[in-house]
Amino acid sequence: MAQRPRVDVNQQTAADMRAARSQTSINVQTVRNYLYGGQQVWDMRERLEKILVQEPIFDKQHRDFLGRTDQYIRAAAIINKLDELRRTHSWSEEEYSTASSLLSEVMSITLHDAAFQPVFLGQGSPALMEKYWDLVYEKGIQGCYLQTELGHGTNVARLETTSTYISETQEFEINSPSLTSTKWWIGALGKSATHGVVQAKLILPDGKDMGPHLFFVQLRSLEDHRPLQGITVGDIGPKASGGMAAQDQGFARFDHVRVPRTNMFSKFAEVTTEGSYIQPPHAKLSYGGMMYIRATMIPSSGWTIAKAATIAIRYTTVRRQGEPDAKGLERQVLTYPSTYYRLLPILSRAFVFIELGRYTMKALTQMQQRLANRDTSLLPEMHALLCGLKVFVTTHGIVDIETARRSMGGHGFSAFAGLGRLYIDYLPSATFEGDNFVLDGQVVRAAAKLCKAVLLSTSSVAELPLPSAYLRLLFTTSEAPPQVTASTWHDVHSIVLLLEWRAALMVKNFTQTPADVDVDASVNQRLAKAVTEAFVAAQVGEMISNLATLPSEDAKVVGCLYRLYLLTSAESALVDLLSVGLIRHTGAGDPTQDLRLAIKALCVEVLPNVIGLTDAFGFSDWSLDSALGVFDGRVYETLWKRAQMEPMNKDEVTPAYAPYIRPMLQRGQAAAQQKMKLKSRL
Repeated sequence: MAQRPRVDVNQQTAADMRAARSQTSINVQTVRNYLYGGQQVWDMRERLEKILVQEPIFDKQHRDFLGRTDQYIRAAAIINKLDELRRTHSWSEEEYSTASSLLSEVMSITLHDAAFQPVFLGQGSPALMEKYWDLVYEKGIQGCYLQTELGHGTNVARLETTSTYISETQEFEINSPSLTSTKWWIGALGKSATHGVVQAKLILPDGKDMGPHLFFVQLRSLEDHRPLQGITVGDIGPKASGGMAAQDQGFARFDHVRVPRTNMFSKFAEVTTEGSYIQPPHAKLSYGGMMYIRATMIPSSGWTIAKAATIAIRYTTVRRQGEPDAKGLERQVLTYPSTYYRLLPILSRAFVFIELGRYTMKALTQMQQRLANRDTSLLPEMHALLCGLKVFVTTHGIVDIETARRSMGGHGFSAFAGLGRLYIDYLPSATFEGDNFVLDGQVVRAAAKLCKAVLLSTSSVAELPLPSAYLRLLFTTSEAPPQVTASTWHDVHSIVLLLEWRAALMVKNFTQTPADVDVDASVNQRLAKAVTEAFVAAQVGEMISNLATLPSEDAKVVGCLYRLYLLTSAESALVDLLSVGLIRHTGAGDPTQDLRLAIKALCVEVLPNVIGLTDAFGFSDWSLDSALGVFDGRVYETLWKRAQMEPMNKDEVTPAYAPYIRPMLQRGQAAAQQKMKLKSRL
């Protein structure tokens, strides 16, 4: 038997990456500009990254060795340096936001930018803005958003913290009446924030409870940072698996703390000097700030998934396992069906969510412009849409990051791979800004309400908002469901229509279920997913149509990714499609096999371009911070170098040896010698 050639596995990684990159048929720069929304946006990002990488404080390679306190202090130093750079380079809001995202760090200032500042912009009265906005914008104060309490989270209506108006002094008295009213889980509150937006029940002088409202409260002295009198504040402690270690989620209790009447966020609702309450024009006008955060979570999830996909696809491209071929080469892990079937759909979702985020932010801006003029017509639908999308993208994001990590085998569990940290820091997104299971119920209630209106009126179909366009199918004049055959899975319109029909029929069936008939426990999750997927599928159909602006080869490859997204969405919906009769089992074989074969064929078609597609995300080795996702493919060299940074390796003999390891070894050796002596006597 001829001896196989010897292969230097380490050197082969770089050769494999070069070979994979050479197979790319797309123009990486063109696709990159498509993802970023133009060359100008990319140029700005690249210019900012060149500034950031020059600063030693932004080095990422040693952060995994730090304890929690040191991670918090490092984050504070990063925030300070980022603010210095903002002023030195006169960065715009967009530039500052881009620089912050490039750092990929957990920072307390994020809560100021994403939650505190938007409340001022959306709900601050002219008087409050006049007095405090410059301090807020210039970060002369640092804010947080105090909503969640020890005893209540998602159920805002049941929050216990009170704000009682004292007409004699024209002040509000903020109070925590019970242990469970303690504000809890508040980002940046533990050690950083000087001020907060406090969600509390408004109590009028006559004792009437007007429900939760927002109040501006100073928490710490601007002289020495000590908590003000009547306020007990601190950090709630470490989070699960060490996640978000640098973030100081905190608690706060208020002991009859007084603030001026003008500290109520009263752009829409207010209390007069005499203590009368002026109603807002719409009960949910205050949702604007929360909706902004949810909207930003959509593109953010896309870029987070993109990082996971890039790291896993690069690593499995150069990782070889299996029987060597005639050249002595083992098989590239990515070429195994079990690997590409897991990773390529993740890549497709990254592309879809990034583009979907662009649409969502535009729609939100339009709604906020109307809200500024007290036009609430877009508010209910946008609220329901963002609830559904928040659940949808975070659920996928959490699963996708972990799936990517597991595709990398044992090395994926190393902190140096980067995906463990990415996962644990992203994991809370399923809970904050509305628990996903609770938000599902809000999506279903909105869908059922609109469905009832559609079924009762022939005219309302013309007035359907875009996110609910699937309900048009309930009219007899609408487009019939596609007859599912093998060709269905090669036609974009048919797949989109199938997913829309699934949502329409499921919502209709639910709406028409008599109140006295029991429903299954997962109905909200299934319905919310179907409704949201119908909207996203329709948007993906539009994305494919709009690819005509790209060169033909780029459009073809990106289009394949979008089609893969639609196919895998249909695959995950198979139980629903079968249960509502859109796919039928005729007894002539498996009716789902054609779909699964179409997914496999599309994966094989996309495979030659996966490195080019991940390169189009534009992540540098500095921004990815992954030994296994390095651009040149030299994963083993990089992993080895990172391991040498481990502080425990500074000592050839561990300090634990003399006091702990040696005594145990000595006892064991002595016991073994004693047994040997006993055996020799036998």
